[in-house]
Amino acid sequence: MRVFIISDMEGVAGIVKWQQTDGAKEKRAFHEGRELYTEEINAAVRGARTAGAKEIVVMDCHGAGEEWTFNSLIPDKLDRGCEYVVQNDWTEYTELLETGCDAALFIGMHAKAGTPDGVLAHTVSGQAWRELKFNGTSVGETGINAALCGQWDCPVLLVTGDAAVCREATVLLGEGLTTVAVKKGLGAYSARQVAPLRARELIEDGARRALRELSAVEPYDPGKPCEIQIEFHTPARLVEYSNRNGIEQIDDHTLVSRADDWWTAWSQFYF
Repeated sequence: MRVFIISDMEGVAGIVKWQQTDGAKEKRAFHEGRELYTEEINAAVRGARTAGAKEIVVMDCHGAGEEWTFNSLIPDKLDRGCEYVVQNDWTEYTELLETGCDAALFIGMHAKAGTPDGVLAHTVSGQAWRELKFNGTSVGETGINAALCGQWDCPVLLVTGDAAVCREATVLLGEGLTTVAVKKGLGAYSARQVAPLRARELIEDGARRALRELSAVEPYDPGKPCEIQIEFHTPARLVEYSNRNGIEQIDDHTLVSRADDWWTAWSQFYF
């Protein structure tokens, strides 16, 4: 069994402040966050291995700034049972998916922009993106990563993070999804949390349970043809995207990318 672990940082137990996720601003708090982050990945790796995974690849999807973007895991503390990817651009790495991957596990995820009880909730860029829709369905980063996996028929079987993202993911992917909530948001920067040691036990068990039934969740396909709509907080943020091929500006805040499938629509917008 080949397993893809896609991870983010804001949904990790013990993380509630931006300083814990930003390598460019606060080194002490960020390195504490890296420790918490790496250990939750290790828990998922252990669970996947117990479930029978023979190949496990971890892809860090957290944009931490400077040299830390997509590079926030602590390499010499990673479980030896996995390999890991450091990519230059988000959604760049697709090799494992293209060659056949049995399941994806999403660790440390956060809720989409505008979620009232979402801890550090945002979509891609909290300063720029206000709303993202795939064929009219509002999604966050869980939806983006699920669509990436679904492009190559890989199902997402586990999502961990705060209670808000677990709810969001279940609505999007279905009741067959296994979720592990490691904290409950009390606001954007506060939460009632499971102690990290216990959170890791829950994630390990969740990964093991999720991989028992590979058909529990269908691969996510936003639909064909696909329209991606991105609404920005301010008109100024449209400039870097508006002249790309296949992109249409429909009002002062909104761009649309249309194509025969999600991957083409996403690529002409994002790359």
